[in-house]
Amino acid sequence: MDKKNPKVDWFFEKASAWQGEYAQLREILLDSVLEEDLKWGCPCYTCNKKNVVLIHGFKEYCALLFMKGALLKDPKGILIQQTENVQSARQVRFAEVKEIVKLKATLKAYIKEAIEVEKAGLSVELKKTAEYEVPEEFQQRLVKDPDLKAAFKALTPGRQRAYLFHFSGAKQSKTREARIDKYIPQILDGKGIDD
Repeated sequence: MDKKNPKVDWFFEKASAWQGEYAQLREILLDSVLEEDLKWGCPCYTCNKKNVVLIHGFKEYCALLFMKGALLKDPKGILIQQTENVQSARQVRFAEVKEIVKLKATLKAYIKEAIEVEKAGLSVELKKTAEYEVPEEFQQRLVKDPDLKAAFKALTPGRQRAYLFHFSGAKQSKTREARIDKYIPQILDGKGIDD
């Protein structure tokens, strides 16, 4: 039985890079109990409608992204945390088909474990927004402007984190201040960084 989802085919057909690697990864994933779907413009493999693994590509590599990769045992040490702010997901990166072929059995074992994690209902304990560092420049603004402080507190935790990540991402104080200035009107309007 063909488990390929036709709406996912366009991703593989339009790919200008990583076609051989994508084909190998798709074959491995379709050999599992996961169902193929298209989410965020990428092939996503689900179990009981829950996202388990995603295929995606970048300039230097393509990857399998395990949504709850932080909960996997990783005996081979192949899981990579994309950035320090990624709490749950972990990637396995590839630059050549032969790397995938070499790790085929390992990938199948990781996929099986990821399915078991999902079936068990396990989840990663995420940091609370209050645990994130507030850049000094933004903290000063919050102290000076009670309306800004109230508007920021009224935002959802996810929107608060997005602003904190964005403000903190600048290395120079001047850049952090410019970012804060740019987004104060949105915060006051109760909007997130991408709204």
